Amino acid sequence: MKVLKSFLLLFFFLVNSAITSAQMVIDSTKIVRVLSYNIYHGETVGADEKFDLDLLAKVINDVQPDLVALQEVDNKTKRARNYDLVTELGLRTKMAPLFGKAMDFDGGGYGEGVLSRYSFLSTQNHALPARENKEPRAALEVQVQLKSGDTIWFVGTHLDHTKDATDRINQAVALNELFSDSDLPTILTGDLNAEPTSEAMQVLFKDWEPSFKFSDYTYPADNPTKKIDYILFRPAHRWRIIESRVIDEKIASDHRPILTVLELQ
Repeated sequence: MKVLKSFLLLFFFLVNSAITSAQMVIDSTKIVRVLSYNIYHGETVGADEKFDLDLLAKVINDVQPDLVALQEVDNKTKRARNYDLVTELGLRTKMAPLFGKAMDFDGGGYGEGVLSRYSFLSTQNHALPARENKEPRAALEVQVQLKSGDTIWFVGTHLDHTKDATDRINQAVALNELFSDSDLPTILTGDLNAEPTSEAMQVLFKDWEPSFKFSDYTYPADNPTKKIDYILFRPAHRWRIIESRVIDEKIASDHRPILTVLELQ
């Protein structure tokens, strides 16, 4: 009896070990390292140098992302010293840059940016709903092909920041509608200016899976007390979360960057 019991224990141990090992096997060709970062139009916070693109690039390079969504991106505005910020960061990170304008501002443009280690198969900038006299918002969409040959969508956005949540909710509804007809694996990232229990986030959670714990605060950078930056994905069964973390960076922007490593299933 003791021999049989020992055999059964060994059998179940080996089966469980095999299952665990199978679950932990990672296909490097299907891994996507995703960074979302509100860069505060390039202005640093609490540093002697008030405009430091090299510091921003270092924050990005240190985590070696495959795809980066940037918010509050200036394009040749006076306040950003006439720089095309996403192109400058692309040069410093050796990633392909793309700018999506949400509105004209200060002699140039203001909106979203994407940096990618993959070539863009297609790109589209979607205007999101905004009421009269409210700041226009956009969602910048790119389609890329992973090393495995799989095609995915990657979307960066920045939702309305005002106290009245109406536009934010309408923008969340619009994002759901934009991708509701597609089963293509999609990652949605950005500064959503909404905490997890808000109505806008509840709208998004109907279609999108969060990659972070709701206690992973991202704003303000020096002492985060709010969770308003997110990396979401859909469909839920097509992605596995390998890693998620808020990066401890207090100076390069007024938001902390967030990193999620996903594996396509």
